[in-house]
Amino acid sequence: RICAMFKLVVLALLAAIILSLGSGLVYLYKDQGPSRRLVKALTLRIGFSLALFLLLFLAWAMGWIQPHGVLPPG
Repeated sequence: RICAMFKLVVLALLAAIILSLGSGLVYLYKDQGPSRRLVKALTLRIGFSLALFLLLFLAWAMGWIQPHGVLPPG
């Protein structure tokens, strides 16, 4: 079913964003000299975030998800 698969992909992308952000933090503290590992980790995070945004936009355009407000209409 597409809904279950979509949720798994979104969760995987969120996990990848958190992991790359965490690895960037580790590289920030661990590497003392000029290193490209921090830049690569944060660039990956930006790529994952962009992919998640595009996936959500595509799902909305295809009608797979519907936006809703935080509070129900009163």
